Amino acid sequence: MTKHVGDIIKMPFHEYHAAAQEAARRAAVVLEDWRQKFQVREKGRFDLVTDADLAAQKVIQEYLSERFPEHGFLGEEDVGPKGRPSADAPPTWIVDPIDGTTNYVHDCPLYCISIGLQIAGELVVGVVLDPCRNEMFHAARGTGTWLNERRIRTSTTGCLEEALIATGFPPDLRDNEQTLDWWRHFSFKARSLRRTGSTALNMAYVAAGRFDAYYAFDNHVWDVAGATVLIEEAGGRVTNVDGSVYDAYTPDALATNGPLHPLMVETFAAGFNQL
Repeated sequence: MTKHVGDIIKMPFHEYHAAAQEAARRAAVVLEDWRQKFQVREKGRFDLVTDADLAAQKVIQEYLSERFPEHGFLGEEDVGPKGRPSADAPPTWIVDPIDGTTNYVHDCPLYCISIGLQIAGELVVGVVLDPCRNEMFHAARGTGTWLNERRIRTSTTGCLEEALIATGFPPDLRDNEQTLDWWRHFSFKARSLRRTGSTALNMAYVAAGRFDAYYAFDNHVWDVAGATVLIEEAGGRVTNVDGSVYDAYTPDALATNGPLHPLMVETFAAGFNQL
């Protein structure tokens, strides 16, 4: 039987929360070991995968499977179909072993490990670990969002003119020119824009109040699963760009501090008619 959100929030998440953090730490050790000695391949044009991605995911999966053998696992580097778990699926770990692989390949310190847990269709635990800065963003439903040992909250910015907004670009911009159109659109409305190359870090920074909003049109569920809970538990909001209830298995996402959300939804609605 499918659980309601209220029932899910009452579940004891401490063990899952702690395990996700430990799995991320183990993967960070793997990434450090592999730095500057890995081989690089392309999954698709401009979309990279390294030996480090594969090794880090293997460590995460082995650890979580040993701890919770009844759980499912969905990783970016899985071979074969990677669709939405069925309604009656067991708790499922959703993992991106390196979010920001291109940055990692170039030794640019803007990449992270992202781990989320989905139960009965709801994302309930999230961890995003930045191994370069030793920053562990983590949250579970009903417990707030934390950066290492410090509780964090989203910002209070309420107008675009004062907002620092992040976005993401697809690996191949051809046939995705709307990404450039929106970059130009917000460049004239916001204080400034950032593109870090890591969706999970972008969203974690929204949770921490470093960014005021994030939007993109080309996400995968493993990009966002770890960070969605971070934002919501920190006081922010995550929806699709039209303001509808968020579906992490769709490519578009809008994550904000909360006060900016109606304005961003309104801006997208008006902009789609203009671009």
